[in-house]
Amino acid sequence: MTAVPARTMENGVIELDGKAIDDLRGRLRGTVLFSGDRGYDEARSLWNGMVDRRPALIARCTDVTDVIAAMTFGREQNLVIAIKGGGHNVTGNAMCDDGIVIDLSPMRRCDVDADRRMVRVEAGALLGDLDAATQAHGLATPIGINTTTGIAGLTLGGGIGHLMRRHGLTIDNLAAVEMVTATGERVRAAEDENVDVFWAVRGGGGNFGVVTSFTFRLHRIEPDLLSGMILYRAERAREVLRFYQDHVRAAPDRLGTIVILRKAPAAPFIPASLHGATVVGIVSCYCGDIEEGEKALRPFRDLRPDLYAVTPRPFVEFQAMLDPTVPPGWHYYWKSHYLEPLSDAAIDVIVERAWRFRSPRSYTLLPHMGGAVARVPEDATAFAGRDSAHAININGVWTAEDADRANDTAWVRDFFDAVMPYATGRAYINFMGNEGQERVKAAYGEAKYARLAKVKARWDPDNVFRMNQNIVPSA
Repeated sequence: MTAVPARTMENGVIELDGKAIDDLRGRLRGTVLFSGDRGYDEARSLWNGMVDRRPALIARCTDVTDVIAAMTFGREQNLVIAIKGGGHNVTGNAMCDDGIVIDLSPMRRCDVDADRRMVRVEAGALLGDLDAATQAHGLATPIGINTTTGIAGLTLGGGIGHLMRRHGLTIDNLAAVEMVTATGERVRAAEDENVDVFWAVRGGGGNFGVVTSFTFRLHRIEPDLLSGMILYRAERAREVLRFYQDHVRAAPDRLGTIVILRKAPAAPFIPASLHGATVVGIVSCYCGDIEEGEKALRPFRDLRPDLYAVTPRPFVEFQAMLDPTVPPGWHYYWKSHYLEPLSDAAIDVIVERAWRFRSPRSYTLLPHMGGAVARVPEDATAFAGRDSAHAININGVWTAEDADRANDTAWVRDFFDAVMPYATGRAYINFMGNEGQERVKAAYGEAKYARLAKVKARWDPDNVFRMNQNIVPSA
């Protein structure tokens, strides 16, 4: 093969030797793709359509030996290295320009041990893969809210989702990881093995190695969960949000809710009279007895919603409910905070700005935290923000065709700044965009970031894994 231009970690330009490339191809069971190859453009596409990067090569790995070979090649050639799992993160850091992408997306196996209530998941798996495998046994582990999300990125950032108040974050159910280090070594990390990096990968992102598999503890859940959507027109937003804050403050752990502020989409379960209307949505999931769930949700029904589409349904069906509103290929721009309990002043700010977007696809999420999340000690994992009442994720969403008239980056930034006085100062890294090193430090706080930097210095002193919310290794 002829030489291929590429970029080094120091931003220098080199040409990859054809013989070295042929050697990599010979060592990989998977495929190596270059610009112009069939499948290259599909492999470099990500969930966020705003990201358009062109790596020098993409190594599509089928197993751990492939990952080691690709990792070794990237280090030998001193290339910028990006790691792709599900490719769902808003930053697009799963892809790089002119470097090598270690693509784990072919690795999607999920092995369930129902007797031990454990599951081992490869790092290319999506939430839908994991749900399908575990639900077949009446089991689940807490994960996110869209089936197209990658399990690797979700887990490494923490794992906020519908079941977290009952069973904790995704990382709180993580028993072990297998990973390939910056030097190409295969290692395992758990509570009794490589404990420093096991602490760090539970919330510290992909800073410490290429995690190739995750082992999770599972929980028995009911065949059907009381779950679905409640909608109120936005004219009642202050009333609804004040009632919501008072009600969820004492809500049982089994009740998970996420407030959505948006225009109602033309979804099959939403009546046509509400399509396009500005609404306050409460996505609800009761992880327990149906009758108990109906009692917990009755106050929302008594508040006279315009739609009450909460019914017993399989968890896998509920998990996919929001998928049509966030398809791959649209343009996404996010900013996020953790919030204190919603004061009247905070609610006023939220209501004043939540619907100022230009695109009908834009929206704001407020997941309710607390419960089992808050009962884990803050220093038990790298995840920051366990004492928060809510997260707020402000999502500008538009299509490439609508970019000139519906780009909502200015709305996101204005809303983010306006709500800052009611924020804790921390942030969920999976909801953050490319916001700079100081923002990453603030997301973790000074003490936790310093501890992460020490772990980084041991496991990745050259900062090879930098295509992420980066932790800079301490001196």
